[in-house]
Amino acid sequence: MEVGQNLTQVKQQLAPEVTLVAVSKTQPDNVILEAYATGHRVFGENRVQDLKGKAERLPKDIEWHMIGHVQTNKIKDFIGFIHLVHGLDRIKVLVALEKEAAKAKRIVDALIQVHIAEEDSKFGFSADELAGWLRPILETEYPHVRLRGLMGMATFTSDQAQVQREFEGLAQLFHHYQKEMPAHFDQLSMGMSGDYPLAIHCGATMVRVGTAIFGARNY
Repeated sequence: MEVGQNLTQVKQQLAPEVTLVAVSKTQPDNVILEAYATGHRVFGENRVQDLKGKAERLPKDIEWHMIGHVQTNKIKDFIGFIHLVHGLDRIKVLVALEKEAAKAKRIVDALIQVHIAEEDSKFGFSADELAGWLRPILETEYPHVRLRGLMGMATFTSDQAQVQREFEGLAQLFHHYQKEMPAHFDQLSMGMSGDYPLAIHCGATMVRVGTAIFGARNY
């Protein structure tokens, strides 16, 4: 498995302003270090136990992203070092992030997850729910959580037209709210190994790519 070569090939398809999150979930330390050796520093994990262990063992200049469904009782395990939380998918998570970040005396960046897929298994706010609570939020209410943008996952389907519609819909939401939010609301995270080129075409500023870099996951 040529992790370094795969990573380089993916990066060649990205504009400089697009952030690549190398999804290292289930990958052992030595494989992650192969990617690290190319100069890459942004990695994503979806399980808190794995995230915490890797952050303790691996180089300290890695920017760790929590890309999985967030369990509020485990936030304390990563709040001290996390670079970005991708899955702010309900108010309960926002409240818990604020509480734990305040204890840690740091400001934590987070993306609001929007449900754009035609799958019940995906998490996130609907567009209507987002409209109901995002506008009233002021920086003073949650001073330790910095909302950086939106995140969404398209339906797992071979219908590229459907995936494009979902990405375009999320991009429209992002640009709509970007006009109202502070300048740091500047990230649109969408696209994975199977659809990241299309996501970039639709305006993604961040993509989460695992299989195209590391190969099939080790379950």
